Amino acid sequence: MASLLPLDSPSILTLICLHGRRFGAGCDLRPSYTATVSTEGEIRGPVRVGVVGLGYWGPNLARNFDRLPDAELRWLCDASEEARARAGAQLPGVRQTGELDELLADPDLDAVVVATHVPSHPELSTRVLEAGKHCFVEKPLAQSSAEAEQVADAARDAGRVLMVGHLLEYHPGVQKLKEIAESGELGDIHYIYSNRLNLGKLRADENALWSLGAHDVSVVLRLAGEEPIEARAVGESYMREGVEDVVFCYLRFASGLSAHLHLSWLDPHKERRFTVVGSKRMATFDDMEIERKVTVYDKGFDQSFQSYGEYIARSGDIWSPRVSNEEPLRIECAHFVECVRTGQEPRSGPESGVRVVRVLESLQRSLEESSRAARV
Repeated sequence: MASLLPLDSPSILTLICLHGRRFGAGCDLRPSYTATVSTEGEIRGPVRVGVVGLGYWGPNLARNFDRLPDAELRWLCDASEEARARAGAQLPGVRQTGELDELLADPDLDAVVVATHVPSHPELSTRVLEAGKHCFVEKPLAQSSAEAEQVADAARDAGRVLMVGHLLEYHPGVQKLKEIAESGELGDIHYIYSNRLNLGKLRADENALWSLGAHDVSVVLRLAGEEPIEARAVGESYMREGVEDVVFCYLRFASGLSAHLHLSWLDPHKERRFTVVGSKRMATFDDMEIERKVTVYDKGFDQSFQSYGEYIARSGDIWSPRVSNEEPLRIECAHFVECVRTGQEPRSGPESGVRVVRVLESLQRSLEESSRAARV
């Protein structure tokens, strides 16, 4: 694995705050792209939504918006007639089109969900915003920070809500883990690590970092409350040349916190787990658990009073706080509708989307610059 590169090394991408300062404990994390949402034509009835992209994930979004009491699913849009027919069979009565322009021309449409392939996210999201519609775009916002910032600028200029589908930020288990960490119950947070593993789904248009990493990076940034100052990654391509199937990522923060991410679609185990290790206690979020989504461990080391500088291992109680079983996707969709109605900044708004892309971009650059490995 490549040795850690110093901050002033020309071979590492040093992450820079959008406010012009390096990421770290002193960085202002308040949204830089908060849009002043126009209240002209205030929405008093249900928010009328169109979904663009009816492949793997789009139908799930359409289903949830259709079931929300404060939303009306108005359009289904996909270039594939087969995809439209398949989704339409589950959602009878919803308008269908293969042309985005037809959808955007609807004066009664309030918001558009973009659930297409990642490379098309920036262009389609920008078109939606410039047409005066609010926009929910699936993760990641873009494949480069420059494109992500352009979409964020478009939302600001249009005065419309832009929300990125960082689904795990709306998971009740992740919210509970965040509450526990912020309460001080775990003490000072030393490090965070996550495993996002499974056998498949193999992709040709993006590697495991971009396909899986947006979820974990968004959660790590939310838990850390700061931005990393260094990032590195190493990965291997086994199934398709040039497309990494397994990636190991490392992030270091100015506060001393570190994070490790293991991402793979070539693994015998299906894991969706975060572990937070603190100076007092430790906690996990395991999305594969049915009942114990979050577990707190009273484990650690206490200083010995009998021998200076020595520590005694402590293994105390283990408990699992109650976590709501509400579907995270429903919570996410309802949050978007609320933001459209009220003009409030989404939890995973433009700034969040840009931050995640910037970190993924730096990790991708580290993947490509593997020449600094130390010989053993």
